[in-house]
Amino acid sequence: MKGIILHGGHGTRLRPLTHTGPKQLLPIANKPMSQYCVESLRDAGITEIAIIIGGVGSDKVKEFYGDGGKFGVKFTYFQQDYPKGISHAINLCKKFVGSEKFVVFLGDNIIQKSIKEYVNEFATSDTAASLLLCEVPNPSSFGIAEMNNDKIIKIVEKPKEPKSNLAVTGIYFLTPLIFEIIKNLKPSWRNELEITDALHQMLEKNYKITYHMITDYWKDTGTPEDVLHANREILEKRKGSFQGQKEETSIVNDNAIIGKGSIIKGNSKIDNAVIIGENCIIDNAHIGPYSSLGDNSIITSSKIENSIIMENCQITGEISIKNSIIAKNSNINSKNSNERIFLLGEGTKIIL
Repeated sequence: MKGIILHGGHGTRLRPLTHTGPKQLLPIANKPMSQYCVESLRDAGITEIAIIIGGVGSDKVKEFYGDGGKFGVKFTYFQQDYPKGISHAINLCKKFVGSEKFVVFLGDNIIQKSIKEYVNEFATSDTAASLLLCEVPNPSSFGIAEMNNDKIIKIVEKPKEPKSNLAVTGIYFLTPLIFEIIKNLKPSWRNELEITDALHQMLEKNYKITYHMITDYWKDTGTPEDVLHANREILEKRKGSFQGQKEETSIVNDNAIIGKGSIIKGNSKIDNAVIIGENCIIDNAHIGPYSSLGDNSIITSSKIENSIIMENCQITGEISIKNSIIAKNSNINSKNSNERIFLLGEGTKIIL
């Protein structure tokens, strides 16, 4: 079985973070969100993976992932020049897939449960497709599966009046039959070839589509709030480790993760559910829960909580930063102790 990861799109809801690169490379718990997709496929035994790239920073995707060797997989890249829909992206991989079954993963989807059992079941099944569904509180924002007698009878993209709250997650188990369906698709009102339309046509032709429910955690990380939520969920479940240095006057909780070469100085406090990368300096600062700090960053006399601070950032002064995402190479120098919320693009410099 082969895998496909969709790594394109403009990420407009995450601007300015996505002005200089694709949203799928934004870090969650100090790891690009699409790397979770790669590892999910690899751990399920899928090592031949196509990556669909397009939009801002396609070269950064190739630069980070390379040929896949360091991740234990083999990557093949396909260029989608413009967002023309998930079905269009899948169709680019027709020759890559050949006659094999395959799994499609949207690169901004985070799932913590292993997909191995679903892969194994699909490999031996006679179904045309299999979906992972998840109950959501806002079904009008997703493709929704309508059910009857525990069977999927209809799939509707972002319905105004949804008849269920079962979202079709961005993980699809497919057979080469899908290429015949895509061949006859017409663009939607968004001028895209929708995967929901393709799946619904399969249902209309009486092809068998099965499903599994995700009941633990799944997140489509399309907004800053989604990214921070995923960051919290992953950090909560990570075990602590300490590979840095700490002065006796500092406090580091057991469930924090401290990378190599990082130094915790002065009267600093590091709470649980925190990850600090390599070669960071935390000096008289408080890193509160659900915070990620990228490599080579310096935090001095500040408080950080429920935030993602990317690599090579410097934050100085008695400022409290909460519910924020700060892109790499940013610098904040503050003499104001007020609480702040930031959404900062790469290389931002702020003096308060």
